[in-house]
Amino acid sequence: MTLQAPPNRLNSHGNIRQVGVEIEFAGLPPRDTAMIVRELFGGELNVVSPHRLLVENTRWGEFGIELDTQYAHPDKALLEDPNAQDSEWARHQHQRRIQFHQKTRELIGDMVTGLVPTEIVCPPVPWNELEDLDALFEALREHGAKGTDASLMYGFGLHLNPEVERFDADYLLAMLRAYLLLAGWLRDEIKVDITREVLPHANPFHKAYALKVLDSRYSPDLDTLIDDYLHHNPTRNRELDMLPLFAYLRPDHGHELLHAQLTKPRPTFHYRLPNAQLSQPGWGSAMEWNRWVEVEKLAANSEVLLARCAEYIAEHNRPMLTRVKEKLVRWLRRER
Repeated sequence: MTLQAPPNRLNSHGNIRQVGVEIEFAGLPPRDTAMIVRELFGGELNVVSPHRLLVENTRWGEFGIELDTQYAHPDKALLEDPNAQDSEWARHQHQRRIQFHQKTRELIGDMVTGLVPTEIVCPPVPWNELEDLDALFEALREHGAKGTDASLMYGFGLHLNPEVERFDADYLLAMLRAYLLLAGWLRDEIKVDITREVLPHANPFHKAYALKVLDSRYSPDLDTLIDDYLHHNPTRNRELDMLPLFAYLRPDHGHELLHAQLTKPRPTFHYRLPNAQLSQPGWGSAMEWNRWVEVEKLAANSEVLLARCAEYIAEHNRPMLTRVKEKLVRWLRRER
């Protein structure tokens, strides 16, 4: 597959933009997965706990591999309890609690292996090296990893975290507008799995927010853009999750979602829509990146973007009965 170049290939520092990739799947436990990663990309294995491993010092950095449930891993707060060092007796009791806790979490992990997905969190990869990363998806497929379409019980996804080009409100607004306009096309292209449609992890934006953002009169500064997003989207579960980026840009913002444990501040978009299509030969991060690049292309073409926004607003303002009739006519024509 030919990797598509984004219209803006460099970040604000003049370096090649990078992309973080996360994927969930079944059929391979974390240790076996970590061995595949190390075989492909080198590095050293670091067993953090029985069901959480790192492959460090690869060509791109650190891969994290774990069972995707917090109950299979030791609780960091317990391990680092500062009150456990008050006396010899307290240290002894604390150590016993830790040992019991670690063993319990290990047993839980053993029990749910095969029921909850394994997750790989890849290090940031230069966008023009994503085809090299796709060797990982091919190897997972060959070793029996199961993706979204292997079972109705599997709502697995692939997430892309494309590094932003810059941080100003005009650029971020253009990206949001382009995504809102292309969200339906992306869903059709990806053929989002029915299980993932039912689960709340990648919900679409509500129409009221789309109408606000696509209105040509909407011209917010950065703080207003962030506040409006939080007001209309008080959740992590959006197909394009902006919380990590906004937490990075405004670390002192008072909204609780920007300080939640699962919100990791970073200078990236968090695109959550794609399925984990491991049963599809040739599928990988490059394919999903190429789809994402269409959003960036539209955002970079201000004339076309504004025209598309105007078309969206005009279509919504037409009488509902007229829109329903036209949709019905188009559907009947396709069925003939």
